[in-house]
Amino acid sequence: MSADDKKTRTREQSDRPAGAAASGGVPRPAAGDRTPAPASSSADVDAFLARVKELAPQTTTGRGRLVFAMDATMSRQPTWDMALALQAEMFHAVAEVGGLDVQLVFFRGAGECRSSKWVSDPDALARLMTTVNCRGGYTQIGKVLSHARQETEKRKINALVYVGDCMEEAVDDLCGRAGELALHGVPVFLFQEGRDPAAEGAFREIARLTKGAWCAFDQGSADQLRALLRAVAVYASGGRAALMRLGETRDGTGARLLLTQMKRD
Repeated sequence: MSADDKKTRTREQSDRPAGAAASGGVPRPAAGDRTPAPASSSADVDAFLARVKELAPQTTTGRGRLVFAMDATMSRQPTWDMALALQAEMFHAVAEVGGLDVQLVFFRGAGECRSSKWVSDPDALARLMTTVNCRGGYTQIGKVLSHARQETEKRKINALVYVGDCMEEAVDDLCGRAGELALHGVPVFLFQEGRDPAAEGAFREIARLTKGAWCAFDQGSADQLRALLRAVAVYASGGRAALMRLGETRDGTGARLLLTQMKRD
């Protein structure tokens, strides 16, 4: 090889991108190359916030749509019976505001999570609830949150109510699914029996993310649960304005409790 050929080859090698293969010239990351991903720009943040604002919950009028979800694992039987006795009052509470369509969702056993048809009268919901027997199993709150998102993508739902006592899932996963509901403007109202600390922490965070509310109750506080369920039903049917009007009445204890927790729109 002549001296001129050697010089030409040397120039070609020096012009090759760093880390390129000697045979094909395909770039490879250099050893130890850890180029950081670009940080989110202010424009990205502004676009995200604008999207959240577009999907923020609006005051509703007319018929409300509420998903009523319950933990139906074995420990829940006493509370299930209590909710069955109280659920009719959710419908009665919204008679002057508009109307209410409710879908029952429950989980139990080994991975069973089911939803009912939408019903618009208390007797129909009671008949659905009396067909369900509680069975042993782990919580499936993530499935409930995902189901509510899918329902509101079909047709807007105004609130999700969840009644349970414990949480046996990854809290970060639950918060991610709650965030999806928040983007669709669906507040989650969580009613916890007892004070299991892991469940309380997760339920409070879900309520915060969705601008809903968390409340604790026990088997002896049927009156409190009744007031809270009535308040959520009124909110689902008439929005915050209707909830505030209920809070000003003599029977508005539940509404006032929810309003102290719910963030301003």
